[in-house]
Amino acid sequence: MDLDELHWFVVLAETEHVTDAAAELGISQPTLSRALSRLESRIGAPLFDRVNRRLQLNTYGAILLEHARRSIAEITSAAERIAALRDPDTGTVRLAFLHSQAGGFVPDLLRRFRAEAPQVQFELFQGATLDILDRLDGGHVDLAITSPRPAGYPWRVLYGERLCLAVPREHRFAERSRLRLADTGDEPFVALQPGFGLRQLTDELCAAAGIAPTIVFEAMEIPTVEGLVAAGFGVAVVPVPHPDRADTGVAYIPLSEPTAKRQLGLTWRPDRELPPAASRLVEFVMHNLHELA
Repeated sequence: MDLDELHWFVVLAETEHVTDAAAELGISQPTLSRALSRLESRIGAPLFDRVNRRLQLNTYGAILLEHARRSIAEITSAAERIAALRDPDTGTVRLAFLHSQAGGFVPDLLRRFRAEAPQVQFELFQGATLDILDRLDGGHVDLAITSPRPAGYPWRVLYGERLCLAVPREHRFAERSRLRLADTGDEPFVALQPGFGLRQLTDELCAAAGIAPTIVFEAMEIPTVEGLVAAGFGVAVVPVPHPDRADTGVAYIPLSEPTAKRQLGLTWRPDRELPPAASRLVEFVMHNLHELA
C-alpha cells in the first residue's frame, strides 16, 4: 500500500472534504479521488459515506484511519532511526562485550570516545562469548569485544592477558613462583559456565596438559570465581589481575605453559557494512589503542 496514498487518506479523513484535502496536500481533486478509489478497491469496502456532497468517515474508514496513522508513525520513526544510525556524529553503536571487560577497558573506551563524539548513542550488551556471537550473527549488535577470536570474523587485537592459577592464600601452591597446569589434575576447579571464552580456553589448556579436573562450581563472572577460590572451594584459571582488582584472599600463580594467555579483540560481521558511527568507533579504537590498552 502506497505510503503517500495512506497520508492522503488520513488528511481526507480529517477534513472529510475532497476540495479542502486536495488543497492542503497540493494535488488535484481528480488525483485524490482516483487514489481514494484505488484504496477502497484494495480494502474491499467503502471508507466514506457520501452525505450532501461531503464525505463522512464510516466504520470501515475509522478502522483504516487508526491503522494508517500507526503505520505512518512507524515508518517515519524507522526512517528517523535509520538516518540517525547512518550519521557518524549522531548515530547509534550497538556494542557487545564480555563480563570481564565491564570493570575497566569498556568503560574507559566509552568515556574517551564520548569525549570526541558526544552525540553518538550506545546500545550495550554484556554477556558470554557464545551469547555475544549469537547476537552478532543475528544482527542485533554491530561490534563485539570478545575472546577468543571467532573463526571467519574480522579481528582487531586490543590487548593480551596472561593466564594464571588462582588458589586460596593458604593453599600448598600459594608460594610457588610458577606452576605447570599438569600439576593440578587432582584439584577441584571453579570455572565459568560453558559458552564463556575463558571457559573454552581453560578446557583447551587442561586438555593439552592431559588433565580432566572436577568442576565443583560454574559461575558467570570472574569475580565470583575468585571469591569462591578465596573461600576454599577450589582453584581456577583466570587472567592475571591488575593489582587494584586482585582478590586479597587469592594467590595468583603464573602458569608455565606458553599458551596460557588470551587475546581480547574487536570483531564484527564480515558480510555487513558497519554503520558510520560503528566504523568511527573502530577507527577511534585503533588510533588510540596504545592509550586504551
